[in-house]
Amino acid sequence: MNANQIRQKFLDFQVKHGHKVIPPAPLVLENDPTTLFTGSGMQPLLPYLLGQPHPEGTRLTDSQPSMRLQDIEDVGDPRHTTVFEMLGNWSLGDYFKKEQIENYFEFLTKEIGLDPEKIYVTCFIGNEKYGIPKDTEAAEIWQEVFKKAGIEAKIAEIGSAKHGDERGIKPGERIFFYDDKENWWSRGGGIETTPLGDPCGPDSEVFYDFGEDKQDVEKYGKSHPASDGARFMEIGNQVFMQYKRNEDGTFSELEHKNVDFGGGLERLAAAAIGSFDVFKISLMAPIIAKLEEMSHKNYDNNTDEMRIIADHLRGAYLLAAQGLTPSNKAQGYALRRLVRRAVLRALDLGIGQEFIAEIIPVIAENYAELSDDILPCRAQVIDVLTKEESAFRKTINKGLKELHRMAERREPESTFSGLSATNGERAKREVPVTTGDDEAGPEKFDSGSLSHCLTGYDLFKLQDTYGFPLELSVEEVYKQGLNLSKNYQDEFEHALNEQRERSKTASKGMFKGGLSDTGEQTVKYHTACHLLLAALQKEIDPSIEQKGSNLTPERLRFDFNIDHKLTPEELERVEKRVNEWIEADLPVVFAEYDKDYAFDELHAHGSFRDRYPDRVTVYTIGRENGGPVSCEICGGPHVERTGGLGKFRIMKEESSSAGVRRIKAVLE
Repeated sequence: MNANQIRQKFLDFQVKHGHKVIPPAPLVLENDPTTLFTGSGMQPLLPYLLGQPHPEGTRLTDSQPSMRLQDIEDVGDPRHTTVFEMLGNWSLGDYFKKEQIENYFEFLTKEIGLDPEKIYVTCFIGNEKYGIPKDTEAAEIWQEVFKKAGIEAKIAEIGSAKHGDERGIKPGERIFFYDDKENWWSRGGGIETTPLGDPCGPDSEVFYDFGEDKQDVEKYGKSHPASDGARFMEIGNQVFMQYKRNEDGTFSELEHKNVDFGGGLERLAAAAIGSFDVFKISLMAPIIAKLEEMSHKNYDNNTDEMRIIADHLRGAYLLAAQGLTPSNKAQGYALRRLVRRAVLRALDLGIGQEFIAEIIPVIAENYAELSDDILPCRAQVIDVLTKEESAFRKTINKGLKELHRMAERREPESTFSGLSATNGERAKREVPVTTGDDEAGPEKFDSGSLSHCLTGYDLFKLQDTYGFPLELSVEEVYKQGLNLSKNYQDEFEHALNEQRERSKTASKGMFKGGLSDTGEQTVKYHTACHLLLAALQKEIDPSIEQKGSNLTPERLRFDFNIDHKLTPEELERVEKRVNEWIEADLPVVFAEYDKDYAFDELHAHGSFRDRYPDRVTVYTIGRENGGPVSCEICGGPHVERTGGLGKFRIMKEESSSAGVRRIKAVLE
C-alpha cells in the first residue's frame, strides 16, 4: 500500500466515524510571526483545542504537510526528514480514550494491515507531586484491544527512558509506562513547565517493531519503545487533554476533554511495507531511483547523500509550490538552505551539472493528488528552484576562491599550531570550479607552496556567506593542500554560538508576541491590516488582495498584488484613509455565516474560497456610504473599536516578488 492510498484510507476511515475533513493549513503561515512553518498537524487547531468552537463541529480530521528544520542535521538516517505529512483527527469535547484507542488500532490492523504482534504502546506513569494518577484507563483499554486480537499484553513500568535503556523489555510486555518527558503533552513540555491556565494531559504513543536485530545495543542500550535505537518507530501519538493547570500551579480535571491524534504518513507507509527506512516509501523511492540513474551510483552505498537530496528537494518543492521564493530572510532563507544543501550533496554524488529540473517532475508526480488550493504555484516551481541552483553553482566557485584567499592572508604556519593537510587524506568530492560567471570545465586551484593556516572562524565565514557547510570546507582544505588549525572545530563552534546569541537577541524583538498568544499590540496590528487592505481597495484598486502578512508587537508587514510601485501620493491617500477610520472609533464585530452567504451576499473578502470550511467567521469594521468599511473572513482576534489603535504610519513600500508589493507600517 503506497502513501497516497494510506492518506485517503485514513480520511475515509475518519469520515466513516463521523469526522469532517478540514483543509490543511499552508506550510508558510500568514499572520503568525511565532514560527516559520506549520510544524505539526495540531498547530492550526490549537485555538479550538484551547476552547474556541470550530465551525465544522466536534469531530475533525485532515492531512497536514509540516516542516521542522530543527531536524535538518539529522537527515541522512533512515527516518528523519525535514518535511512530513501528519494525519490527524480531533475530538473537541466529544469522544475520549476508549473510542480513540479502539479506532486507531482498527485502522492500523484492518485498514493498513499491520501485524498486531508488531504494535507496542506507551502510557503516562503519573506524578505523585502534582496528584496526577497513572493513566491506567488508557492501559486497560489497550489491553482489551490487544486481547481481542489474540495478544496478552503485559504492562511494564519503566519511568525514564534512561532506565529503559538499562532494563530493556521482558517477555510478553507490550504496554509501557513512562514519565512526563515521554508521555505528557502541554504547550510548555513537561508537567513542571505546563503554562498556568492551559489544558494538558497524558498521551499514548504507538510504535511499530522492526525487529530486535535493528537495535544497536552498544550505542543506544537495550531496546524499548522510547529508545533512540532503530528497532521501534513511533507511528502515532494520541494526546488526551484531560487536565488544566490552575493559577496556583495545581492540576484539575477538565469538564470538556479533547483528543488530539497525529500520525506521520511517511512512517505509517514505512511500517506498511515493513521497512524501517522511510526513504523506501512511494513518496521517496522514485526520487532515489532518479538520483541513481543520474549519478550512476547505488543508493545502498550512498544513503546519506541521496536521502538528504530527496528530503530537501521534496521540502523545497512544497514550499515553492505554495509561492515561496528563495531569499536571505526567514522562510525564504530556509528554502534557499534546502536547495543549496541538496546541490552540495549532488556534487558528492558526482552530479556536476544542474539537475533539479530533472528531479522536480518526479516529486510533482507524487503530489499530483493534492489540491491546487494547497499548491497554487506548482507550475512555477522548476523556474524558481533552477534559478537558485544556477546562482549557487556560481557562488560555489566564489567560495572556493575565497577559501584560497583566506589561506594567503594568514600568517605562516609557525604562528599557528596548524595541522598540515598537504600529505593528508584527499577529499573524494571533485567539485566543478568555474571561472568568472561562466561555466568552465573542472579545474583545481594550484596551492603552490602555501603553508599558511584557514581557522574555524574562516570556515564559519564560508558557511555564513557562501553557504558552505563545515564538512565541505574541510574537504576543500585537504583537497587544496592547505593547513588547518588544530582547534578549527572549537573556533567554528565559537563563531556559530556567537551568531546564535545574536539571533536570539534579534528574535526576541521579532517573535516575542504574535496571534497565538493574542498579545495586545499584535492584535491591534491585526485589525490595522484589515483597515490597510480596505484603504488599498478603496483608494488604489478594488481588485487588490492580501498575499501575505507578518505581525509583531512592533510593526505590521502586508503583501498585496499590484502591477506598479505606489507613488508617494497614493501612499499618502492610503495612510490618511486608515487614520480617518481610526479616529472615527469604528466598532469591530464578528459573526458566523455559511461560506456561500459570506462570499455571495456579504461580499466578504477572503482568498482561496474553496479552502474555507462551510461555516466561516466574518469580521466587519464600521460603515460608510451604505456599506462596511471592511468585511473579511478571518479567525481573529481583533480590537473591539478602532479608536484605540493609535496613529497609523507607513514606513516603507517595496517589492516583495513579481507582481506583489509590500508595505511596512507602525502604530504610534
